[in-house]
Amino acid sequence: MKVRVAFVIGQYPPEERKRREEVALSYATPEIEIGIISTSASPYIHGMSPADIQMAAPYFIEAFREAERQGYDAAVPLGMLDLGIDGGKSAVDIPVVGPFEATFHVASLLGDRFGLIVYHPRTISFTRAMARRYQMEAKIAGIRSVGFSLPDIAANRDQMVQNFVAHARALIDEEGAEVIIPMGITQCPVHIKPDWLQEQLGVPVVEGFGAPIRMAALLAGLGLKQSRMRWPKSNS
Repeated sequence: MKVRVAFVIGQYPPEERKRREEVALSYATPEIEIGIISTSASPYIHGMSPADIQMAAPYFIEAFREAERQGYDAAVPLGMLDLGIDGGKSAVDIPVVGPFEATFHVASLLGDRFGLIVYHPRTISFTRAMARRYQMEAKIAGIRSVGFSLPDIAANRDQMVQNFVAHARALIDEEGAEVIIPMGITQCPVHIKPDWLQEQLGVPVVEGFGAPIRMAALLAGLGLKQSRMRWPKSNS
C-alpha cells in the first residue's frame, strides 16, 4: 500500500518555492507519494527571531490539519526550525515529523558526534537550544556558520558552497565530527547535492528533506503515531 506524506511549504519567491517543491518531490518512491500543502507563513526573512518562529506555528498547525483532512498518512514541515511540531502532534492523529528531530535521530544511527552548519552566526545559540530540547546537545561536536542569511544564499551560492565545505572539513578534522548535518535546507539539499557533499567529505551527510520524509513514511507504514501521553489530543 502506498503511503502519502504531506510536505508543508510556506511562502517563498516563485523560483525559490519551485526549487523546494522539486527537491521534496524527488524523494517519492513507488511506495511513497509526496504532496505539497501550502501555508501563508514564511521563514524567508532576514534575522528570523524566536518571536517570528512562535508566530508561524499556528499556520503550520492548520496545514497539518488540512493534510489530515485530505487523507495524507503523515506530515512534514519544510525547514530545520520544526515549525508547529509540538502543536501539530497534539492537533492531528497522523504522524508529524520535524526535520530537525529527524536528522538528529537518523544521524545517531550513523555516528556519535555531529558537525552542524547553520546559515548565520546569530542562529547558533538557538540551534543549541533546540538540540538541548531534543536531548541531543551532547552529540554536537561543533557548530559553524556559512555567514549568510537565508534570503542572501541564492545570490551567493558559490561562496556559500565553498564556506560550507571548508567548515565541514574543519569540523571533521579538528572537532572529530562523524556526521555532518546542514542546519538549513537551502544549503543542502537545495543548493548542494548530498551525494556530492558526502564524496567531498567522506562522512555521512543527513539533510532535512530526505530524513523526515522517509521517517514519516516509515512511521505511517508501521501504523505508529505520536504518544498521547506526551502530546494529548487538542480539543480546539
